Amino acid sequence: MLETREPERVHTVIIGGGQAGLSVGYFLAKRKIPFVILDAGARVGDVWRNRWDSLRLFTPARFDGLAGMPFPGPRFSFPTKDEMADYLESYAAHFKLPVRTGVRVDRVWKEADHFMISADDTLIAATHVVIAMSNYQEPRIPAFATELAANVVQIHSRDYRNPGQLCKGGVLIVGAGNSGAEIALECARGGHQVWLSGPDVGHVPFRPTSALARHVILPVLFRFVFHRVLTVDTPMGRKVRPSMISHGAPLIRQKPQDLIAAGVQRVGRTTGVSSGKPRLDDGRVLDVTNVIWCTGFEPGLDWVDLPLLDDRGEPKHERGLIPSEPGISFVGQHFLYAMSSAMVHGVARDAERIANAIAAPVWEGRPSVGTALHAGRA
Repeated sequence: MLETREPERVHTVIIGGGQAGLSVGYFLAKRKIPFVILDAGARVGDVWRNRWDSLRLFTPARFDGLAGMPFPGPRFSFPTKDEMADYLESYAAHFKLPVRTGVRVDRVWKEADHFMISADDTLIAATHVVIAMSNYQEPRIPAFATELAANVVQIHSRDYRNPGQLCKGGVLIVGAGNSGAEIALECARGGHQVWLSGPDVGHVPFRPTSALARHVILPVLFRFVFHRVLTVDTPMGRKVRPSMISHGAPLIRQKPQDLIAAGVQRVGRTTGVSSGKPRLDDGRVLDVTNVIWCTGFEPGLDWVDLPLLDDRGEPKHERGLIPSEPGISFVGQHFLYAMSSAMVHGVARDAERIANAIAAPVWEGRPSVGTALHAGRA
């Protein structure tokens, strides 16, 4: 469809106002490069506010600050999702980052030597576009979910807030990762009989709140292992990257004994529906009245009208940069460069590299990809 509106012209457009987008904005501002950040939320930080009520970060506050501004409060506390949201809002205000909220981008495409970004009544022409969004975009729910009886409450973890959304009766949590385990415990403690479905993802062999973890284990993991060892540049990082992207991390806060103590029953995979009820891989049919899908997300990047995605809908990038399309880049994706890439404390390195690429010398109006790939801190 031909656009007839006169576009606003901006050097760089950052799509997404979470920690990744704000981090890129911080480094662009330091380089005095004009930019704007577009975010679909009503307020900066809504990407955190709109998650379930009891959610806390897995990382202590000392690791939850972005570049240039430490996270406030006790260093060893584990912030709530609302505290994280408020911090992001304060960060944007403190550095006077130009964030436009309530703007949901519906298409990005290219015309001649610039990119076009459209969102409702907004049309922008930009030299550079940074897609600063995590992999958590569109809920992934199995097709057989439509066969569940109409009186079975179904909620995806993206829309789950608290047990008050559920009706009386049993709860099946499909997906046994960190989100599934946390929600299963909350529902069990709220008086529901709970089944947790899915393969065991493993668990870390320590309590994040212990003194040993706070002073020794977590600093080593976050500053060294996740940030320096598990990267696309190391054999170990390349080996674990596919499983981390497809299966996620082991349980961090919860342990198998916590689930057992709360009365949560571990079961196999949920593979289908029989007579309107969920069916497990061993043939059992669970008589539950609620199903919570903790089954992950699709990339949700179909609005990017450019040949940048692979057959899974993931961007074909090299550490966030697209060799086939210089000028467009990604930040905030799982394992973009390291395991820490999608973590609050790890996003700055990726963000600075992208900012350096945008600021790099240009030939024929395009950034030097070879230069850009090596820009930023190691």
